[in-house]
Amino acid sequence: MLSRVITRSIFFLFSFFVAGSIFAQFEEVPEIRCKAAVLLDAVTGEVLYAKNADEEIPPASLTKLMTIHLALQKVHRGEIFLDEPVELPPESWAVNQPPRSSLMFLADKQIVTLRELLLGLAVSSGNDAAVAVASYASGGVESFADDMNREARTLGLTQTRFVEPSGISEHNITTAMEYAQFCRAYINFHPEVMEELHSVGEFTYPKARNYPADWKGIIDEIRQPNKNNLLGSLGVDGLKTGFIEESGYNIALTAEQNGTRYIAVLLGFPGTISSRAAEQMRAEDGKLLLSWAFENYKTVSPRLDSFPAIPVWKAAENSAEIVPLGSMDFTARTNRAEPLHWVINIDEPVIAPLPAGSVVGNIVFYDSQGELKRVPMVTKEAVVEGNIFKRLWHSIRLFFIK
Repeated sequence: MLSRVITRSIFFLFSFFVAGSIFAQFEEVPEIRCKAAVLLDAVTGEVLYAKNADEEIPPASLTKLMTIHLALQKVHRGEIFLDEPVELPPESWAVNQPPRSSLMFLADKQIVTLRELLLGLAVSSGNDAAVAVASYASGGVESFADDMNREARTLGLTQTRFVEPSGISEHNITTAMEYAQFCRAYINFHPEVMEELHSVGEFTYPKARNYPADWKGIIDEIRQPNKNNLLGSLGVDGLKTGFIEESGYNIALTAEQNGTRYIAVLLGFPGTISSRAAEQMRAEDGKLLLSWAFENYKTVSPRLDSFPAIPVWKAAENSAEIVPLGSMDFTARTNRAEPLHWVINIDEPVIAPLPAGSVVGNIVFYDSQGELKRVPMVTKEAVVEGNIFKRLWHSIRLFFIK
């Protein structure tokens, strides 16, 4: 087979973060104190750190991310509405929640929207808000849990399962790997949640507008800070913390710096020490893991506006457009891909007919140290055969070329 090569160079068409010299010796992988953890590149999905990644652990209030996800999916489909008043059944009132519950402080007679309930989930971590959302979105907790499990299967999460939407049950189960993958999907589905929900520093509820105009009772506004005390540090803008005795202290984090975004899920910090000490440990290790990632890795995002057409034999048209099969983004060490070059290898001869999406070669990204990423190149559209005379003439030419 013949091979046709097309080369180019790309300078600074990627996002990176450098701490000190990029040629410095990389730090050792950090030691963290939770039972299980995973850190991955949010753009490429590449796993950069894993510890007991497949150990099954209750997610605790990290469960509420799936609750928010399902609610927003239904909003996007027009089944429910963010600013429509939500009926609060008695099982959603704060006074009827199980012991140990974190609360938004929902109560009888209140007027609350789904948008407020989602803030109550993301910031206040209200178990009462989870019940209210489940009732509004699916008619009740049990049917909503069925929806949660169905969505988990759709997303390929085979070890993750739910029995209720708040996370208070130890029978909700996940792994660090699967929940990191879910968080990546969640952010891709709903990029607006970082600003509108998870980076909100505090939430006050209820307010006067949450009661009827003729309400004569006491309105006790309760201000609750976001329990993620890493917000604003290292570019952290989400996602969620959680705790029940059966799991210990959990946290799902995401942080972005200069175009590189990481997701870290840390599960099972010890629940036998004081809450203050455990929360500090959780924050310290989350910060340590993210710092290590930003110092040692970056997301490289080549931006190529167009690709050269390739010659095609025996086709009605003499050339065909080609495109990459999948994303060209990749994760690299901070001392790589500067400058970044690329080469397109075409497996010639390319002969019609070809359906759309036929692999005809690959694009290879490399730097002075070697290859970094390889992506198949495929035909953008179907390539149809030329007439019999053109096919015969090209067959003769190919015979002599070979």
